[in-house]
Amino acid sequence: MSKRKSGRDVHGIVLLDKRVGVSSNRALQEARHLFNANKAGHTGSLDPLATGLLPLCFGEATKVSALMLDDNKRYRVVIQLGVMTDTGDAEGVVIETRPVPDLSLDQLQACLQQFTGEIEQIPPMYSALKYNGKKLYELARAGKTVERKTRHICIFDLKILDFFKDRLTLEVFCSKGAYIRSLAEDIGRTLGCGGTVAALRRLEAGQFSIEDARTIEQLTAMNEQDLFQCLINVDKPLEGLPAVSLSAEQAVLVKYGQSIIFPALQNPGLSAMQGTVRMYQEAVFLGLGEMLMDGKIAPKKMFNMNND
Repeated sequence: MSKRKSGRDVHGIVLLDKRVGVSSNRALQEARHLFNANKAGHTGSLDPLATGLLPLCFGEATKVSALMLDDNKRYRVVIQLGVMTDTGDAEGVVIETRPVPDLSLDQLQACLQQFTGEIEQIPPMYSALKYNGKKLYELARAGKTVERKTRHICIFDLKILDFFKDRLTLEVFCSKGAYIRSLAEDIGRTLGCGGTVAALRRLEAGQFSIEDARTIEQLTAMNEQDLFQCLINVDKPLEGLPAVSLSAEQAVLVKYGQSIIFPALQNPGLSAMQGTVRMYQEAVFLGLGEMLMDGKIAPKKMFNMNND
């Protein structure tokens, strides 16, 4: 997340269709410049090689960006079979090539079945994960390789979209923490020829879809009114949580960090509920609260949409 002092307070989420060849941070800075936003952050980076859906959070929306990191993702990936690179994608240096065997659709399906469901995956060296305080890609660029712990992930669905000679195109629906580059390498290894990512496009992130995203060129061409109409409400990613309406007096208390008594009779069905709720006062989103056993709501994460 980054801040600037000379901009303005902008609150909301923009769905960007990131172009190939730029980092997620550069894409964020380009969009932030258009909105002249004081505070901005993204919700999980895409490699420069990758394109597609990159939700950008401005202002108070940066408070939900961490929650959005947990969202499931959907990708379309083209795997170049018979080629292995040091980065796991086409941007890296080729370290080995192998002939690609004649593969039937049944053989491919049997291979993919091994990677469907809950699996263990080793993160690539070229990743932002840290080892003894240093990012793995920094160590990789220095020619170092370290042992990485396996991660428990879930591949909900693997669908073959196209297969021709040495190119395999898949649609991948996966949990957080999944590395498509590692998946491509593991699939290639299982097929006996190796593989690397030739192209990658993110299609979905949580409830958001690439169909609703705009390119930086489209955003740049908009006038200010149309540009700001692209902003999605800060609380949109939180719609799965139950909502409660507070009085003006209750709203003041939670803003000052105090728990409030919330009689269950005012909200039938909430009496036996515990957990996080969205809090509103006259349709204005206040933040997140924790429903307690004693009928109280404790403020958990407050949002200041008025910047006061």
